[in-house]
Amino acid sequence: MIILSKLADYGVIVAAELAADPQRQATAAALAAATQLPQATVSKVLKNLAHAGIVTGSRGAAGGYRLARPAETVSVAEVVAAIDGDIGITQCTSHATAAHPATCERTHFCPTRPHWQRINSAVSTALSAVTLADMVADRLRFLPQLSPRTGDRAAP
Repeated sequence: MIILSKLADYGVIVAAELAADPQRQATAAALAAATQLPQATVSKVLKNLAHAGIVTGSRGAAGGYRLARPAETVSVAEVVAAIDGDIGITQCTSHATAAHPATCERTHFCPTRPHWQRINSAVSTALSAVTLADMVADRLRFLPQLSPRTGDRAAP
């Protein structure tokens, strides 16, 4: 089974919640309530997303988080990478660079490595092709949004 970490999944959920109303600035508490995720987890995700430049945060009474750029320009791959690092299906395709070669001892003679690299590239390309705007396109028609000022659910 190929699976993202829970934290990467939660990162996409939190980023998509912000993408649902790009003009809104929301606190970690409001995002936790909206996504039904623990506030500590949301805070950790937001810290990673801010470090990667996907969200920006401001402090103070009117503080909170918002997307750093339009949802149409933020890919799911970027969000996943902000939490988990580069996407890698196998050990030889994850995080391997010239400076830091793969840790698999079979790398130099493995007959499947080129194929795994192709598969890894296809998965990365697919995740890069989906933006946060895509993730929320249908949702915008069906779910109530947070109030921009209070973070409370707006009346349907």
